[in-house]
Amino acid sequence: MLAIIAYALGVMYTPGPVNLLGLNVGINGQGKQALGFCLGVGLAMLIYLLVLGWAGAAWISQGSRVVLSALGCAYILYLAFKVARANITLETHAPAPRMLSFRDGLMMQLLNPKAMVATLPITTLQFPAAGIQGVSLFLWSLGLAALAAGAPGSYVVMGSLLGQRVKHAGLIKGFNWIMAGLLVAVSLSIGYEHVWLAATAQS
Repeated sequence: MLAIIAYALGVMYTPGPVNLLGLNVGINGQGKQALGFCLGVGLAMLIYLLVLGWAGAAWISQGSRVVLSALGCAYILYLAFKVARANITLETHAPAPRMLSFRDGLMMQLLNPKAMVATLPITTLQFPAAGIQGVSLFLWSLGLAALAAGAPGSYVVMGSLLGQRVKHAGLIKGFNWIMAGLLVAVSLSIGYEHVWLAATAQS
């Protein structure tokens, strides 16, 4: 069962679009406002773990995966645009507008094909091999979802620590543009791997 936790930590805590957004929110001084975003990510993973754990991978067809991946790419591009246009406010008496919300975390993770791919080995291989089913499947899914919520949360903390050292709005704005560019690159990569290649393989 330790193998399940080790695998989950490995796939959830490595840099990805959700964790990069957490880092960016922390740098922008919105760590306290990021709880909803992290909870949205955790809820999305709980949904995936329960649906795939109880219904199995066959419930999601290849065609629906391509559609979900395409929607995910579009949503990542939307968040990249949102990050690039974020207003920078360094004054303590003038809080910056919220960059990311619970809905953003939920939708991005639900539409993230990498989240689906990450949960498949857990639900179709590791859970059955360990005899995890019924109530124990729900409890395990709840625990793994909490780990998933903690992944962007840990990046928020790192970003907050880094952001405290940056007191120039221009530097933070530049970092936002870099993060937005990375998100665009992630979207294009996912689009090529999970949409273009998958769609052409079907035809």
